[in-house]
Amino acid sequence: QSTVCEKIMELLGQNEVDRRQRKVLILSQDSFYKVLTADQKAKALKGQYNFDHPDAFDNDLMHTTLKNIVEGKTVEVPTYDFVTHSRLADTTVVYPADVVLFEGILVFYSQDIRDMFHLRLFVDTDSDVRLSRRVLRDMKRGRDLEQILTQYTTFVKPAFEEFCLPTKKYADVIIPRGVDNMVAINLIVQHIQDILNGDICKWQRGAMNGHGRTYKRPFPEQTESSSVLAAGKRSHLESSSRPH
Repeated sequence: QSTVCEKIMELLGQNEVDRRQRKVLILSQDSFYKVLTADQKAKALKGQYNFDHPDAFDNDLMHTTLKNIVEGKTVEVPTYDFVTHSRLADTTVVYPADVVLFEGILVFYSQDIRDMFHLRLFVDTDSDVRLSRRVLRDMKRGRDLEQILTQYTTFVKPAFEEFCLPTKKYADVIIPRGVDNMVAINLIVQHIQDILNGDICKWQRGAMNGHGRTYKRPFPEQTESSSVLAAGKRSHLESSSRPH
């Protein structure tokens, strides 16, 4: 979830670093929502468009952008307006970094994208917590409660169960309780620091050499997703985001 990534950035002290100099950055799957047709946008404004379906994302652009990031290139990432459901003309410039936290609800759904990550984290939070956070977030975006709850029961919950939850099996690490699980978050922060210092542990080095993942390691207790990409020293850590 985005709050987990933000907490990781805070603990690493990267929020205070100039964007051009950051060794760690966050990239959200939400930036890659497709440009909607006039009919789709009309449905979206009524809460009748499914933003939680895999087809809602521009996976080709997402894959190309991540590939360029892995290669150490500066990229332009789309800016999405969640109030108007539109992709804006302005883009966000993302500069090369050693670790990229890529977060999203369906980041593990596409195999082409999933296989780019060297560490996959699944942030597991209670369904009531997910709903309450969604209600508060969408109300800030000007949507009424009835529309939010209708969209949740019609699209969000079914899509989570059909598309997001099954991808939990691809996770290397499961983080129960999200940002409240500081034991897990501190371990991830230490792992990132090891990557930045070039001191990657044996199981991770083996995965980078193509020997596959040696084990999955759930953290104490227990739903959403995360991961790490690497090209040389450059690595990308992905985490799951909230639904639209």
